[in-house]
Amino acid sequence: MATLDVRPRLIDALSVLRDRVDAARFPLPLRGAARARRSRVELLAQLDDYVMPRLRSPQAPLLAVIGGSTGAGKSTLVNSLVGRRVSEAGVLRPTTRTPVLVCHPDDRHWFAGRRVLPQLARVWVPGQDGGDDPQGMDGLDGTDDLDGMDGADGLGGGFAAGGSAYRVGGRYGGRRARAGREAGARADEFGQGGQGQGGRVGPGYGPGPGNGYGDGDGQGGYGSGHGGVPRKASGAGGWAGDGFGGYDMYAADDEGGRGAGGEPGMPTVRIETDPALPSGLALLDAPDIDSLVAGNRELAAELICAADVWVLVTTAARYADAVPWHLLRTAKEYDVTLVTVLDRVPHQIATDISGRYAELLQQAGLGHVPRFTIPELPESAGGGSGLLPATAVAALRAWLERHAQDPVAHAAAADRTAAGVIASLRSRMPALAGAAAAQHAAGLRLAGRVEEAYEEAAERVRREVAAGEVLSGDARAHWRDHELGGGSDELLDALTHGLTSLLSCAVEEADERAADAWRRDPAAAEVALTAAAGARGAAGRLGVIVRRWRRCLEELAEEETREARAGQAGERAGSVEPEESAALLATALLGGRRARTAGENLADLLGAQSALRLCERGSRLLTTYLERALNTERERRLAPLDQLTVPPHQQAALIAALSVLQKEKVSG
Repeated sequence: MATLDVRPRLIDALSVLRDRVDAARFPLPLRGAARARRSRVELLAQLDDYVMPRLRSPQAPLLAVIGGSTGAGKSTLVNSLVGRRVSEAGVLRPTTRTPVLVCHPDDRHWFAGRRVLPQLARVWVPGQDGGDDPQGMDGLDGTDDLDGMDGADGLGGGFAAGGSAYRVGGRYGGRRARAGREAGARADEFGQGGQGQGGRVGPGYGPGPGNGYGDGDGQGGYGSGHGGVPRKASGAGGWAGDGFGGYDMYAADDEGGRGAGGEPGMPTVRIETDPALPSGLALLDAPDIDSLVAGNRELAAELICAADVWVLVTTAARYADAVPWHLLRTAKEYDVTLVTVLDRVPHQIATDISGRYAELLQQAGLGHVPRFTIPELPESAGGGSGLLPATAVAALRAWLERHAQDPVAHAAAADRTAAGVIASLRSRMPALAGAAAAQHAAGLRLAGRVEEAYEEAAERVRREVAAGEVLSGDARAHWRDHELGGGSDELLDALTHGLTSLLSCAVEEADERAADAWRRDPAAAEVALTAAAGARGAAGRLGVIVRRWRRCLEELAEEETREARAGQAGERAGSVEPEESAALLATALLGGRRARTAGENLADLLGAQSALRLCERGSRLLTTYLERALNTERERRLAPLDQLTVPPHQQAALIAALSVLQKEKVSG
């Protein structure tokens, strides 16, 4: 198999494509939107967790993810491949909550940072060869003082290792912690614990040699030695521990610790090192792919996306289950390097079960996938030791060792998986782009319904203002009184109230029309209620805008009146009050034919030229405020759509990024 082209320009093109995928949004409940959201998340996980790291570091160890259904024996298989108990195997399901990654001590720097699985905080465990102390566990900055334990917020357990108690402090609030080991403290002695920047270790209690645990405070955690009782972390950001032989440390469950960067509840990966595992190979025990806990299922799927090799473990009783076969078909589509393990096969039916399983693989186009069968053994049961005989896993271990240590096999396995994911972009990206186009079209359609309704509302307001509908009822009665010497303020109040009522009726009608159109459109299901909530209180908001218009109108009238007084243009210009001019102007603008005499009276007061200029300026002011009132309400109805952040050009951006990537591959 040809080595995958890892030219910098190809990596740059993939980075751009990754950012475009990350920016894509599919919030409207259209057909296919949920699938697009899942595809987006899956694609980002593959690019971030695997493809980009693998292209940038082709020489990195091969990561084999051991995945499968609940009770398939994944943890037992990992323990047996390593040769010791590194992952909890038992009868309680689901057992594996926190993924466990095991690698050779020389390879741990590949997994200490965020090269792979960047969304998981690291929890390191002291080595098992007796010479590996916690000082080298940071791995992030290459120092030997725990400075690099980013993400170990509140990490503070007691480790009973060879009669010595170890304390580990991590970062807290982004600051460096320096908490080393306390080599002289015995686990069976009472002693006051120390404190690091990242977490506190309380008093160490030891009922017997090697049986110590550190009792953490609100920012700390618990770690138990051999024979210790697992305790859940207390307070925010704690880690819970259950030590086997005084070495292991487990991350807290869903209510537990903080991850990298101080984010509460960030999932973690527990990292073990063991010299028995060949250099160049790392094993990752993933949560159950069919776990009842949604978070476990999602994490399992993400971890599989990060695998160079996916080892699917199933059993004689569950080899035909739907969930693993769905993932197998997906892996085939992406051309992932696959291995299958048929576990816990009774001797009496081993040949029959193995043959049926092979037929199913052949029918699915996976007949070439390596298959390994492990018989049913006492060690397979939950109450066993957690280790299978070496002969039971010898064939699988040999296959993994060859692909890890043989440069040609290593490159073939890694390149095939990475190239398969990149090749799958040819079908996945257009599907995402199509879903993005549907989202944008639906957003435009929903916005268009609101725009149409408010355009009709604006036309209604213009029509009724021109017809003088505002000058009716109380306003008309006040106008008649005004002609007989009534007050200007009462007339202005009545006109202000009438204009507010007209706008409110028009907006209410527009809302009803838009809501009716949205009710018939499934795409509006997520935004209809929010839009309805935004419509509340329209009358009050419109009243505020109309009152502002009135104040501006009064200021305009006062300005023209002062100029008229200075020029003595009208017959009574010297004695007219600004309120009188404002009342006549408002009546002329809102009364239509019903207020013909208002314009004539204004001309008598200010002069024909001043009155004409005032009416023109007042008309422009009225148009501005009517548009402002309707536009403000329309934007409130459109706000839920705008908040969904459907980028207008995301379809073109996705296709363009794919096109650039394909050109880079062809040119290479």
